Amino acid sequence: MSDSPECQFALRPLEKPDLAELSCWFQDVADLACFDRSARTPLDSAATAHAWEASGDAAGGTGKCWFSIVADTGALAGIAGLEGISAVNRDAVIALFIAKERRRQGIGIRAMALLLDFAFRQLGLNRVTSYYREDNLRTRDMTARLGFETEGRLRRAWYAEGCFFDMVAVGILRAEWDRRRQELSQSLKPGLTVSFGAADAQGWVWPPRQPEGATG
Repeated sequence: MSDSPECQFALRPLEKPDLAELSCWFQDVADLACFDRSARTPLDSAATAHAWEASGDAAGGTGKCWFSIVADTGALAGIAGLEGISAVNRDAVIALFIAKERRRQGIGIRAMALLLDFAFRQLGLNRVTSYYREDNLRTRDMTARLGFETEGRLRRAWYAEGCFFDMVAVGILRAEWDRRRQELSQSLKPGLTVSFGAADAQGWVWPPRQPEGATG
């Protein structure tokens, strides 16, 4: 994975104007089938808006919280979110989609890391799960780098392109993320950042800012 030139991205709640862009992305049937095993047909803007309504508010009783990944130019680069948020079990499922032209730039892993911080430090979750199709090697490698452990394999559970694929379940506990977090942050180049709000937001930027006087 190569980092793009110095650039800043931000996570903000998914908004209705973003859904037209999502609808365009998901006209690619292969991409759609790799992102969502239940999705089969590309949707128009109105149907996309209906499918994604109430996706931005974890406190609204929907059990989901989706964010747009926005470049400093205002362009939409992807989406990242938490589904199935449980206040009882303190867990959720994490998912990510990056626009084709923005892939392999280091945006996805930073957005996922920031969302893990949000899940564990802001929502108070104790574990986060993710699922991917067995041939999705980018997701396999990224979740492994983030510190997720393989927890199971659902055999022939994901149908796409005329074939049945295994679905891989991976998960990470808060304690595991706490151990992995610093090592991962030091391995990422600082030029490209993903943050909540402004890039200088204290404590809510990836890679995290080093304290004054820190070296390395």
